[in-house]
Amino acid sequence: MKKITILSGKGGVGKSSIIASLAVVLSANMKIIAADCDVDASNLALVLGVRKHDEWKSLSTNLKARIDYSKCTNCKRCFQSCYFHAIDWETKPTILAERCEGCGVCVLACPEHAIMLEKAENAKIGYADTKYGFKVVSAQLNIGESGSGKVVSEVRRLAEIKGEDSDIMLIDAAAGIGCPVIASVTGVNHVVAVTEPTPSGMSDLKRALQLVEHFNIPCSIIINKFDINPVMAANIEGFARAKHIDIIGKIPYDKQFVDALVKLTPIVDYNQKYLNMFNMIAEKIIKKIQ
Repeated sequence: MKKITILSGKGGVGKSSIIASLAVVLSANMKIIAADCDVDASNLALVLGVRKHDEWKSLSTNLKARIDYSKCTNCKRCFQSCYFHAIDWETKPTILAERCEGCGVCVLACPEHAIMLEKAENAKIGYADTKYGFKVVSAQLNIGESGSGKVVSEVRRLAEIKGEDSDIMLIDAAAGIGCPVIASVTGVNHVVAVTEPTPSGMSDLKRALQLVEHFNIPCSIIINKFDINPVMAANIEGFARAKHIDIIGKIPYDKQFVDALVKLTPIVDYNQKYLNMFNMIAEKIIKKIQ
């Protein structure tokens, strides 16, 4: 199975809309599975028209401290040692789960061995069949929880299982260049960076490509809404030429992308005029991974 990650660096450039349409056109000729690794704001399944996941399961990738009060002597060493202020104190120590990072300092500080780290649910993970004939795997962090990088790894693991006979795994990465993005690009065959012709789009594209270069992963670029700023679009093309990175697609600004999102439909299904454009982009991606 070949793995392709779609990332953007900057949020709001249209990455999820693009990957949804790419998934639809690719699924016409090969077996694919989609993995929504933007676990802080999971929405790929929605764009693909999924109303309800077939199965949601609890996911525990984080550790939280727990106090055994039968051993606690109220010495306050845990309270004094917690950098994250995750231990409250009135008459006894109380762990504030929403603040606990699971670092284990309190465990080391406790002379009575009254504190231990235990796995705690921080997300839900599931999958669903789309009407286009392929599955999408998603996860969603619980409110206030962290550990998105580990959750991304679990999404990819489940996608490997559910798509064991697939030719391609399409991975929708989170915005930015943090831990969840690193977990999304590790070990993939190709990265497609989606950008827009704005100063912030250009800046974040450069940061994202630095990350990709660090892992020595082949990449290409799609410029979305390229016609809103032709000068900046030309700057992006010049940057790509200097870095020897192919621009495999230039998508115009069109309000119909918004209309398609409102209808929870990929643009290639909503308006057939975009089918040829996305087929051409998909063909270029396939050539990159062959």
